[in-house]
Amino acid sequence: MTLAVPRPGALPPHTAAPAGPRPRGARRADAVALKALSGPFARSGALRERPLARYAADASDFLVVDAPDGSLDGCLGLGVHPAEPGSGGGDVGVLYNFCVAAHRQGRGVGALLLRAALDEAAGRSLSTLFTATTGGGGLFLRHGFAPACARLAPAAWAGALDPRRGARVLARGV
Repeated sequence: MTLAVPRPGALPPHTAAPAGPRPRGARRADAVALKALSGPFARSGALRERPLARYAADASDFLVVDAPDGSLDGCLGLGVHPAEPGSGGGDVGVLYNFCVAAHRQGRGVGALLLRAALDEAAGRSLSTLFTATTGGGGLFLRHGFAPACARLAPAAWAGALDPRRGARVLARGV
């Protein structure tokens, strides 16, 4: 079943922003902190394990929220993929490696990161955002994402999804 990619609509009311720093772009020097934050999620199966070198190479994809102790409270990668030849569409984005430290969950850090990623995607004139989740995807659904067919996503990204993980693909127009 193929579902149309939803167009952006009204976003849910902003939750109270967490006290402290705002999202910022990650730097290569954040690679160790990105891997440390992501480790528990990878061990639980919620994220794929990535080597430190991959976090360093892809650091510019990430938005992060700093913790007061110098660690990270949350991160979210936004990879940009060129439009598929002949699609007639624009470049698309893939949100990945979304995680929030256990002690910060439920306090608005995830929503803050997702809103920042949506703003970044709009600023880059991306046509569509995709993500895959092994969880319920409630935050994505509240922000206008809907189930989508993986065939609509960038081929390289969709081809790398591991069907054994049972991830659900979600998408929304930007």
